[in-house]
Amino acid sequence: MKNIVRVRNNCRISDVVSIARLNDEGPYVPASLVQSRNFVVLHHKPQKPRRQNPKALIAGERGMGKAEKERLNQTLNSHLNTIHETLQLLDQTPASSLDKVSWEEVVKTGDQVSKQATIVGMLWTGEKPELKAVEENMAAYFNTLQGFLLLSHGSTVGAGPTLSSCIHASVKQVVDCSFKLMMETVSSYGSHNKDLKLEVPRLVGSVWEACSALKNPATNITAIGRAMTQVAVSVKDVLRELKELKPTSSNLKDEACDDGAPTAESGVQDDDNSSDGELGNDLSPEEMKIAQSAIGVVSETTVVIRELIRTITGMLKQEKPDDGSSFVDSLEKLLKLCQEIGVQIDELGACLYPHKKLSL
Repeated sequence: MKNIVRVRNNCRISDVVSIARLNDEGPYVPASLVQSRNFVVLHHKPQKPRRQNPKALIAGERGMGKAEKERLNQTLNSHLNTIHETLQLLDQTPASSLDKVSWEEVVKTGDQVSKQATIVGMLWTGEKPELKAVEENMAAYFNTLQGFLLLSHGSTVGAGPTLSSCIHASVKQVVDCSFKLMMETVSSYGSHNKDLKLEVPRLVGSVWEACSALKNPATNITAIGRAMTQVAVSVKDVLRELKELKPTSSNLKDEACDDGAPTAESGVQDDDNSSDGELGNDLSPEEMKIAQSAIGVVSETTVVIRELIRTITGMLKQEKPDDGSSFVDSLEKLLKLCQEIGVQIDELGACLYPHKKLSL
């Protein structure tokens, strides 16, 4: 930029500079003055901006990032408290006069929670997200999660203790996975954590799995049938362990000697395989007789539980939404008896199965 000022021949250059400064709008300073006849040409250039201290810039960014993170933590804690309060509803039995929410609606809302988890993963696996975007995403996620909890509570209308417990466990799993996902992302906000891009997809996958587990149909009969199946599996494990019981090797040798069979090779084999004996291979003849009797009892118990499960499975087509509480109560009592039998079978197996002495 140039300013050309007409001056008298006897005018001093300093006067021209003063006049030029008064006429200028911006903060210009003369770089050079060139005098030609009765004209003075002033070359102006703007002042260079002051260089800011890089450390000051970094400190300012850190301060701003810390304030944003504190704000996100406060927002997250507010959402977590709201979900905790809503989750307590599941511990309360809903009034029977309320309309029952179908399990299909709960599953659909669970799918929405999965979609929100996917959005969280997309938001945090790229560049650092904006504060507003994180807050909006957080609000949308927890609003969906709260709706999921309310619908889950409505689905427990008319549910027995077993079904209510199953629903509570499934819902709690979704909530726990959601909490871990949101807490991990907020705690990593503003940091240069390279592992975050690997951790977030894993946590998102946990939410997906928890929501997918909701797709199993939830009715009183199916819940009770599954609980009985767990008892049957436990009883079968005890039966398998009892069948593994064997008498001591000395008893086997005595029987072999009584039969006139050679014992040289068997003695070598016993030395190779014994090493203080395997667990359950040191029962006396009297103990083996008791074990055989117990095997018969446990085997018959397995047959009874299997028949109960088959009968309950046949009731699936008969269950209706308006079934009275007496029907559910009868099944719950039957399940409780089966569970008590399962506990007694476990104790029976523990008494018969010898404890292995550990050599230090």
